[in-house]
Amino acid sequence: MLLTGCSISKDGEKHNFSIGKGTFLLDGKPFVIKAAEIHYTRIPADYWEHRIQMCKALGMNTICIYAFWNIHEQKPGEFNFEGQNDIARFCRLAQKHGMYIMLRPGPYVCSEWEMGGLPWWLLKKKDIKLRTNDPYFLERTQLFMHEIGKQLADLQVSRGGNIIMVQVENEYGAYATDKAYIANIRDIVKKAGFTDVPLFQCDWSSTFQLNGLDDLVWTINFGTGANIDEQFKKLKEARPDAPLMCSEFWSGWFDHWGRKHETRDATVMVNGIKDMLDRHISFSLYMAHGGTTFGHWGGANSPAYSAMCSSYDYDAPISEAGWATPKYHKLRNLLLQYADSGQVIPEVPEAYPVIEIPEFGVNEVTPLFDNLPKFQESENIQPMEQFDQGWGTILYRTQLPAVAEGTTLLIDEVHDWAQVFADGKLIGRLDRRRGENTLLLPALAQGTQLDILVEAMGRVNFDVAIHDRKGITNKVELVNESGSQELKNWKVYSFPVDYAFVQDKSYAKGNKYDGPAYYRATFDLKQTGDVFLDMQTWGKGMVWVNGKSIGRFWEIGPQQTLFMPGCWLKKGKNEIIILDLLGPKQNTVRGLKQPILDMLRAEAPMTHRKEGENLNLQQERPVATGSLTPGNGWQEVRFNQPVKGRYFCLEALNAQNGQDEAAIAEFYLLDENGKPLPRQDWNIAYASSESTQYGNFTADKIYDLQESTYWKTRQGDKFPHQFVIDLKEEQQISGFRYLPRAEEGFPGMIKDYKAYVKEKAFSY
Repeated sequence: MLLTGCSISKDGEKHNFSIGKGTFLLDGKPFVIKAAEIHYTRIPADYWEHRIQMCKALGMNTICIYAFWNIHEQKPGEFNFEGQNDIARFCRLAQKHGMYIMLRPGPYVCSEWEMGGLPWWLLKKKDIKLRTNDPYFLERTQLFMHEIGKQLADLQVSRGGNIIMVQVENEYGAYATDKAYIANIRDIVKKAGFTDVPLFQCDWSSTFQLNGLDDLVWTINFGTGANIDEQFKKLKEARPDAPLMCSEFWSGWFDHWGRKHETRDATVMVNGIKDMLDRHISFSLYMAHGGTTFGHWGGANSPAYSAMCSSYDYDAPISEAGWATPKYHKLRNLLLQYADSGQVIPEVPEAYPVIEIPEFGVNEVTPLFDNLPKFQESENIQPMEQFDQGWGTILYRTQLPAVAEGTTLLIDEVHDWAQVFADGKLIGRLDRRRGENTLLLPALAQGTQLDILVEAMGRVNFDVAIHDRKGITNKVELVNESGSQELKNWKVYSFPVDYAFVQDKSYAKGNKYDGPAYYRATFDLKQTGDVFLDMQTWGKGMVWVNGKSIGRFWEIGPQQTLFMPGCWLKKGKNEIIILDLLGPKQNTVRGLKQPILDMLRAEAPMTHRKEGENLNLQQERPVATGSLTPGNGWQEVRFNQPVKGRYFCLEALNAQNGQDEAAIAEFYLLDENGKPLPRQDWNIAYASSESTQYGNFTADKIYDLQESTYWKTRQGDKFPHQFVIDLKEEQQISGFRYLPRAEEGFPGMIKDYKAYVKEKAFSY
């Protein structure tokens, strides 16, 4: 055991945490925050103490946490801070083990969490404008923050607790520019009782000044490999005497269904932390331990829509199951050298036991369509929220008029994954990830029963798309040569995710079912332990064990197992319930000692070039040619005059470093006034080269609102490289903004380019 420094106060001891010249101050002495971000919602409450001890043994002195509004207030006015939601207990456990707390109460938190932590029922108000000065949104925010204050305000260090800083909102510069709104949230946080410790706001180096308030601490978020000096350059210019902190140093990344498992290099991560510590820069490692997004709480990104896996392993130093990884030990070895004076860094706690479960059959089954709940009637299509349903699956049913062959069924909009049936026969599936919303119908007789079964995969957790209503959000039409006809008079059936709902079914012995069904079984255990439930033979759905909602599965991967904490298992008989909306290949389950997080079985590649397709630019005239200036940070190119068009092509002729690779982190087109055009409906129509072997570097990363992700061409593919954006409608385009990768040396940055704009599609 290594003795080093700055031990935390015991219960009841009062301390002062403040801002000094170029440093944070704890009781008047310089203090570097070394924070480990972990989330109480993603860790079984029985394991909280173990994970906190893992962070302490890593060499951290602080735990950073979000407060998740939507898990505490699942129905308006009904607050739950008990058991798994007891955030105050979590903070006290951290104090017990000598760890401070950085609290991030939102109201918005992002975190790849359902709707960024905002409660779904806000969307029942059709005209609500989230994360604005909308009176209803601010009213509900104040009520929630008041409850958080009742739980946590007395845990500020000045009152004998361990909370040293509290965040106001979260990365708001990536959402909007509205200092009045940030000021309102600041005041709400203060009214909730957080008046004794510094309040801070986090953002990216490119956006932190958009909403920066003078009385708040400013911190910067960025990922492994970033150029540290470049990230803090503007902040040091704006506030030369302020302490510096990376409030989210991204240790890895999150996984999406249908995309390759994400990893980040351990050496690059450790070197970045060393660079910060050598400069006395504070940091919070996001994530030190990701854990699991149990149940239905996973969010989604947009554009383009892409739902998150249940595993939030994040390639973090502490694995999903709480194990110390090689990345952990590499970081610990560094932090042992930078321990605070008087800090105690203990030995690494032992991992919890892991068991195997022999394969067993899940042989009680009941079809979903044999278990319809009471329906609601609606003349027009409405989203899930208007039927007072927050999560799960929803069925829309109506009777069709006579349908001629060649008629198209248009569903506007599918949120998020739909199966369409005519008189009980499956006629097609639609996937929002791929922008699918139409099906070609066979000839159908008048009176045919149309069923549209829609699964909500997770509300968008980033940007304005958080206004993400589920089910079918607008209308359903029949479209043919003679015109369109909107379908009316719907019966609507809600299938929530509550255990009581899935348990209360008429299960009977049977074989696997070809279609949506619930499955149930019991299995016996002589001993309990952590285990990974192998779902490789199942289709798509959710799992409940002993009443706990464990998470989602989908055959496309990359995640093929579900983490089952041993603390939720029992010696003797255990129950498992599986909702499979596709139907399994084999209705058996087994328990593994290791997870499977990197097995893709996607139906089609997520790249943007069809086999044999080559962009033909020989007859095209560029609207602009030129050269970009080497360097990190945003650059802007303006055309001689605005050009009208729907399709934009950027052709990269070479790279700044003379190598073959091209890369772009973020990209905007500018309107006739030089303002960024909305990107929500953009689509990549073509990309000449996209690297997917070792990560997700597809061309849609140029507009995914994440500055640390990027488009990168395949190794060995020669210049020129092109991508084509379909804006979906004609726009006036006056130029573009380009952000290279954040690493030092800006690898893959384009040097010479040509830009093209067309009203009609390019030829291939």
